[in-house]
Amino acid sequence: MIEWKDVSFTYPGQKSDGLQQVNLRISAGECVLFCGRSGCGKTTMLRLVNGLIPSFFPGEGDGAAYLEGQDCSEIPMYRLAERVGSVFQNPRTQFFNVDTDSEIAFGMENQALPPTELARRVEQTARELNLEALRGRSIFALSGGEKQKIAFASVYAMNPDIYLLDEPSSNLDMDSIRALKEYLKLIKAQGKTILIAEHRLYYLMELVDKIVYLERGRIKEIYTPKELAALSQGQRASMGLRAVNLQQLRPQKRAKSAQVPILALKNVRLCYQKKAVLENICLQAARGEIIAVVGHNGTGKTTFSRALCGLHKGCEGDFLWGGKPLNAKTRRKRSYLVMQDVGYQLFAESVEKECVFGIKNPNAALADRTLEDLGLSSFREKHPNTLSGGQKQRLAVAVSMVCGKDILVFDEPTSGLDHDSMTQVAALMERLAEQGGILFVVTHDYELVCRVCTRVVHFDEGEMPDDLSVTVENERKIRELFHLQP
Repeated sequence: MIEWKDVSFTYPGQKSDGLQQVNLRISAGECVLFCGRSGCGKTTMLRLVNGLIPSFFPGEGDGAAYLEGQDCSEIPMYRLAERVGSVFQNPRTQFFNVDTDSEIAFGMENQALPPTELARRVEQTARELNLEALRGRSIFALSGGEKQKIAFASVYAMNPDIYLLDEPSSNLDMDSIRALKEYLKLIKAQGKTILIAEHRLYYLMELVDKIVYLERGRIKEIYTPKELAALSQGQRASMGLRAVNLQQLRPQKRAKSAQVPILALKNVRLCYQKKAVLENICLQAARGEIIAVVGHNGTGKTTFSRALCGLHKGCEGDFLWGGKPLNAKTRRKRSYLVMQDVGYQLFAESVEKECVFGIKNPNAALADRTLEDLGLSSFREKHPNTLSGGQKQRLAVAVSMVCGKDILVFDEPTSGLDHDSMTQVAALMERLAEQGGILFVVTHDYELVCRVCTRVVHFDEGEMPDDLSVTVENERKIRELFHLQP
């Protein structure tokens, strides 16, 4: 049904790392996972099928991707969109409306469905995907995970034969990932063909029929889930692959910081549009701590991050540094935020210049070393917007190393990262902590928490019910927060 024949492709200005002589055939109804290191060609494989290459992403190449024997690049986009539905890594890039119902209906409106049929399908989609609570909501008020659910719903409502999903779990909490897994089970039972480019593997091992491992633009190997799981954890890590079973991971046992707490939050209350999001937040932090901030999508983690950095207006209570008050302006001077959508904070014309952008008297040697540590040295002359999602994420993290701030806040820093990049980011965080920084890491990534965090702060139902040091005694409770078996 879908076939890539002798496909080679490189983007403009790219001399290597494109697709090279790729041949692959996928039958109707198959569920196929594409995995490999960031930049290995996973997303490019999907773009050849949905027509984004060459319609929106030009480049040089040979061969073609075929849908039922017809070259995808020769199929009119409106015809291709009837057959192929895409859910992108960043759902914001595929929204056209300001409310959820209109967004779910948008694709069907372009198919000129009668209003009664359109309304019926919106109702059916919300019911089958358990999205009733998100109906009639503003797109701008949704969390990242909720936006991803609406993006999937907008495709599901069109009832395509083929689903393409690019890093669909990157911004989802554990509950939302389980919901996504149920969505995939549902469409697989309907006989749909599913292609998924993904770094998080564990939730897909029971779903996919085969796993295509890409390396430097070539198909290195094709596995069954059983064959991939049979590889040792070290073998998979050497391939740049994340864990296939979270139950096998355990938080590292870390001693509590011996330093005296210097940052304190007392009775902090955060509001959004005059409605309380978080209340009664009290915590202390010492230099060198790496604090995971966890909780369901929409519990206020990103609002907390912005408030900590002086970027949120609806704040009450006390922020203190060494016992002295920290107003919003002072917090902005002391802190640096790596945003969940790093595209909002990349401004320079090259990776090298981005690394020191806006920093007075930057340490050039430190910037060079950081780019090297994060595997970005070879991209120093490239424009940040030409990088892959994972590479952009690492670049934003690199800036946090160079800016020299006391409080560093990372909002989902490993979304879209392979094992290598996650390890590099974790090592950089440890280095920042050793240099005296206080790190807050908003994350759903249990692998990252296990590897690097010293504490776990949990938000739920507008409060902070848990503040746990990563110790043997708290391991059971931490695993429960991620809905893992003890």
